[in-house]
Amino acid sequence: MQCTYGPQKPTGARPLRAGRIACNRVYLSSRVGDLGLHQPSSSGRIAAMETPAGASRSGEISAASSPIFGRSASVVGDHRLAASVGSGTILTSSLIAKAANVSIEELSNPTYVAAKVAYQGVPGAYSEVAARKSCADFEPLPCDQFEVAFQALSQWMSERAVLPIENSLGGSIHAVYDLLIRYRLHIIGETSLAINHCLVALPGTKREDLKRVMSHPQALAQCDAYLRRMAVVKEAVDDTAGAAQIVARQGLQGVGAICSRRAAELYGLDVLEEGIQDVKDNVTRFIVLSRDPLVINETETRKFKTSIVFSLQPGPGQLFKALSVFALRDIDLAKVESRPMRSNPIVQIPSQDGSNATRQNFNYLFYVDFVGSLMEVRCQNALRHLQETAPFLRVLGSYPMDTELGSMSNDDPAMMQNMSRYN
Repeated sequence: MQCTYGPQKPTGARPLRAGRIACNRVYLSSRVGDLGLHQPSSSGRIAAMETPAGASRSGEISAASSPIFGRSASVVGDHRLAASVGSGTILTSSLIAKAANVSIEELSNPTYVAAKVAYQGVPGAYSEVAARKSCADFEPLPCDQFEVAFQALSQWMSERAVLPIENSLGGSIHAVYDLLIRYRLHIIGETSLAINHCLVALPGTKREDLKRVMSHPQALAQCDAYLRRMAVVKEAVDDTAGAAQIVARQGLQGVGAICSRRAAELYGLDVLEEGIQDVKDNVTRFIVLSRDPLVINETETRKFKTSIVFSLQPGPGQLFKALSVFALRDIDLAKVESRPMRSNPIVQIPSQDGSNATRQNFNYLFYVDFVGSLMEVRCQNALRHLQETAPFLRVLGSYPMDTELGSMSNDDPAMMQNMSRYN
């Protein structure tokens, strides 16, 4: 098995003036066909990592088939530059403009398009705050689903994506873990927010008037005890700020939402109560994704974390053997998570009593975060050692650690001052 730890060279050339196809201040919908955005092709690969048996390859992109990422500079818009240039023809600005479907003036004076960072939710979502915190120079690009944010980054509609990966109360965001397997993107950073939930409603509404409260499932779970005391009906929606938007736009009487104070201000709602989460130390960790892995400088002094995913053969002691490669080298494990493989969740395991009987078991993938970078020899050796046990191994990213976990809340004054930059 081949396993590549270093940066990968992209297999396709970036399209000419890719910024022209990026959505400018739009809300990316899961109805991606309306935007001409297609599911990534499965005919090629970016990273030289094996895919687990039965795993989906729908997130893999090839230079030959990707509608945007893999398109060479010779194919832009509906024109083929090669068809415009005959044998012995000298390439001119006119031919390039024709291939790019732009005028000579546009070619000579390209309009600056701000780099975008995709996040799930509408303006006012906690993910928007995390995106602005970690990618301050990027314009936020809201997406209605986690997968749409992955698609936006894969298809060059954004340069970064910021997504929640785990919460101190609700645990891991499994949908994001599944998408990390499907799409060949790289974790290049992490950030965290101390989440401060607010109960909001239409102006003039009192808390005792509420019969129903809507929010993201994670937010509802984080405020479960509070909501049970209120004896209200809980309704799950796609994101916290989206719940506030629904209440405001539909003028829902007797309906509250759980969201941030910023979302309440954006959509003209009253804050009935603040800090309603069951545990005050409520922190969400977010990951920053890019199409290319982070290039780590040999002189880097920051503390790094590396995220990997691997599978194991069935049998006693396999997980112990896998994790011992880190203990032998004094490498600290920051997180260990097991998750059934979505595309092949059940496997047949032979009986150990010598008979022909088999039993069914879950087919797990193991996600591990360890402290250290791929520039460290001990980490490289640990991964080589792990390959001896793991039939599938993939490095999701090596990136600087967030050493100030939850030090900034979603309604931090300094952050709020910066929130109006692209509004």
